[in-house]
Amino acid sequence: MQRCLSLAEKALGNTHPNPLVGALVVYQNKIIGEGWHLRAGEAHAEVNAINQVENSSLFPKTTLYVNLEPCSHFGKTPPCADLIIKTGIKKVVIASRDPNPQVAGRGIERLKNAGVEVIENVLKEEAEFLNRRFYTYHQKNRPYIILKWAQTEDGFIAPLKKETKQPFWISNELVKQKVHQWRSQETSILVGVQTVVDDNPVLSTREWTGKNPLRLILDPSNRITKNATVLTDELPAVLLNHHKPNSISRTQKEHFSLNPFKLEKLMEFSYQRKLVSLFVEGGQKTLNSFIESNLWDEARVITAPSKLTKGVKAPLLNIDFNKEEAVSDNLIRTYFN
Repeated sequence: MQRCLSLAEKALGNTHPNPLVGALVVYQNKIIGEGWHLRAGEAHAEVNAINQVENSSLFPKTTLYVNLEPCSHFGKTPPCADLIIKTGIKKVVIASRDPNPQVAGRGIERLKNAGVEVIENVLKEEAEFLNRRFYTYHQKNRPYIILKWAQTEDGFIAPLKKETKQPFWISNELVKQKVHQWRSQETSILVGVQTVVDDNPVLSTREWTGKNPLRLILDPSNRITKNATVLTDELPAVLLNHHKPNSISRTQKEHFSLNPFKLEKLMEFSYQRKLVSLFVEGGQKTLNSFIESNLWDEARVITAPSKLTKGVKAPLLNIDFNKEEAVSDNLIRTYFN
């Protein structure tokens, strides 16, 4: 099962709104087929593992391991439960049940009704942590929310006044690359309009090979400048306003009214758009709004050895961090809510 989880994780950032899934076919304690779900719309992990088995006559003597309950419904691909039954596999070991209401135990029920022995809850906690975005989306009807900010050693995220429209960098180059890797793993990224006005960010994964998240800009009063990069480049962006502006901007850009302009409405919008995860990189006001609403699941706080002595105060989390990692002279602490 640990191997299933390792395989599943390879596709992090490529499968949403689908989960991360790995599967193995085992004959006499030897793996004879393995695979994982590479990206949404393509073959599921069970299909890829089964297709690797060269001798189909062995299936009735094999065990299938998979970290998530096999699907039982027709989506972009046929139900995996039906394929497993058709092959003649007699035993299936599963880490966790699928929280998607379209599956939610039906895949297991279908296997059992066909005479397949099903063993559940093997590395269940680890499996649900791996798919924490997927579980949050289906159980809480909102995206998994990750907050991220960089702060100086003395607790500031920006100077009080900036001389240019360029971003004020606190973290080092290696951490910057890592942040772009993090972006590639999430469905959407969010900042407030003040960050766009102050820094004119791109919010892409240009320093890491991976998908760009959908960019969301909180702009209740339509303050965004017309020459902002998020408006003038070719990547998609959604401007979240209180009231839509009279002039709608270019292709790939969209305006959406949140009325009332509250985070709860943002959650509804994200759920309807199947945004399984949300990476919040905003300024102090935006970050604090999520913290004060207790609307966050994970926070990644980067601390650099530099000092500002005065400036914009970093947000505060009144809990202990769960893990710590040094990247050159920067320290990354991860908190789970």
